[in-house]
Amino acid sequence: MDVNGTVAEGFEPVRDAFVRNFETLGDRGAAIAVYRDGRKVVDLWAGTKHVDDTAGTAGSEPWQRGTAQIVRSATKGVAAAVPLLLAQRGQLDPDAPVAAYWPEFKAYGKERVLVRQVLNHRAGLPVLDRPLTPEEALDPRRGPEAVAAQAPVWEPGTDHGYHALTYGWLLDELVRRVTGRGTGEWIAAEIAGPLGAELWLGLPEAEAYRTGRVGRVETPEPENALRARPRRSVTEAYADPDSLTNRAFGAITPFPDQNDPAYRASALPATNGIATADGLARFYAALIGEVDGVRLFTPETVALARAEESAGPDRVLVISTRFGLGYMLHGSASPFLGPGSFGHPGRGGALGFADPETGIAFGYVTNGLRKTVTADPRAQALVRAVRAALQAG
Repeated sequence: MDVNGTVAEGFEPVRDAFVRNFETLGDRGAAIAVYRDGRKVVDLWAGTKHVDDTAGTAGSEPWQRGTAQIVRSATKGVAAAVPLLLAQRGQLDPDAPVAAYWPEFKAYGKERVLVRQVLNHRAGLPVLDRPLTPEEALDPRRGPEAVAAQAPVWEPGTDHGYHALTYGWLLDELVRRVTGRGTGEWIAAEIAGPLGAELWLGLPEAEAYRTGRVGRVETPEPENALRARPRRSVTEAYADPDSLTNRAFGAITPFPDQNDPAYRASALPATNGIATADGLARFYAALIGEVDGVRLFTPETVALARAEESAGPDRVLVISTRFGLGYMLHGSASPFLGPGSFGHPGRGGALGFADPETGIAFGYVTNGLRKTVTADPRAQALVRAVRAALQAG
């Protein structure tokens, strides 16, 4: 495998793990970037830019520096920074009712749902009784209207469950009501632009050349295949069309073609961000420290992001999850670097997170989507390699 890029002294184990991902874990095209205390220490890419998701074979165009991919729910970690930055600036109160900013939202008993409960997945709104079509989902008005007209499926604040798609509409409308701009516009102007980060929510046509096609890849059978298979409860949840699990992931039915330029040009803060590995890592580095003169979160906002708000059995994912305000926290569902890490995985492979204790910020993107939801083996292998490098140093 021809691997491009560099690693700083001491981080060679990350390169070795990256190579093994291609040799044994089915990666076709991927990149990883790691920052430590605001300085890039890993910058690697390899493979091909495209996966042909119809024939199941990789294309021939090589992955290059600056190749970007759709990162699915890793988008949530970038989007979550917007309400937290608005709170940091005094423009949004996490403990205020959503309806204080969005009056139409209070229908069907939602008048006491707090902004905080949107961010910690306790709003009770992971599903839509009538899913949106792909065409409706691309209209920035239809998703928020549908969520505003939806009754909670549990009493808000009493339990948590992953708002796989509705999270994006809830967050986007809050941002729009407070700022007059959509989340994607706000990210471009206030985060990606000042930071020089290669990430977009609503891909501009001028940047479309960067992106590769994503597609499903086969999952190699591990040696411990029996132990690796999901628990019966998880399997049953995904098999039951009436489960909260399937209804949450089916809030758009059928799911849009992720390679469609129209889908990529739209802004769905739960699922369709586009980023390079460096863009993700650079973003997280600026949450916890200074990167080329730019810092996004104050220490107080970092504490908000990673303070545990929800923990235990997740009513949607049917496993134990942990969430802070907008961010998934280190745990069995999605292991990061350590107990204080916060970030967000993307279904199928992508991962971005920060670990304030070590100063590490991590970004991994891939064009080969596996069946994983929160803990992809390729990303986890790279996280373990970063941990090993730190321990050896």
